Amino acid sequence: MEEYMSDFLNLCKMRQSCRGFSEQPVEHDKLVQCVEAGRLAHSGCNAQPWSFIVVESPDIVGQVAQCGQQLKQNAWLETTKAFIIILEEHAVLSPVISCFLDSQYYAKGDLGAATAYVCLEATAQGLGSTIIGLYDRKKICELLQIPIEKQFGAVIALGYPLNDTIRTKKRKAFEDIVRFV
Repeated sequence: MEEYMSDFLNLCKMRQSCRGFSEQPVEHDKLVQCVEAGRLAHSGCNAQPWSFIVVESPDIVGQVAQCGQQLKQNAWLETTKAFIIILEEHAVLSPVISCFLDSQYYAKGDLGAATAYVCLEATAQGLGSTIIGLYDRKKICELLQIPIEKQFGAVIALGYPLNDTIRTKKRKAFEDIVRFV
C-alpha cells in the first residue's frame, strides 16, 4: 500500500500546467483513458454530475484554442492537440439528502475532482495538461453545439509537453496551511 501512496504523491509532484505542446498528436486511446479517470472520480451521493466532450479533430481544436485567447492571453493554446471539456449535469442526490440540499450542492466539488483525475491521468500517460480559466464560453457552446445554459466544469488543454522539465512547485508551506487537532 505504501508503494501506491508514494506513486500517487510522485504523480502529484510531476503534474504541472503545461503552456506549450509539441507537434506530436495525442493518441485517441490516451484521451479515452483520461476521460475514464474523470468518470471514475468520487462524487457526492455518487451523483456523477458530469459529461465530457473530447475535442480531437485538428480543425475544431484550433477553433476552441482561439476561444481561449481572450484579452491577448494564452497564445500558446495554438499548440494544443486536444481539449477535454467537462460539463456540469443535473445531480440526483439520495432522497434523504435532497430534502435538505439543492441538487447541485456538491457539483462544483465533484467537477473539481473529475478535473483533477483527468489531469493526473494525462500526466500518467506522458501528456501535459492545463486547465483554462479564460475562454469565450458562448463561442465554444456555438462551435460544439452545447446548450448555452449548460455550465462548464473545466476546459482542459492537452498535448505532449515541449520539454520534460518539471518546474519547482511554488506552494505555501505545509505548516502554514495545515492544523492537526
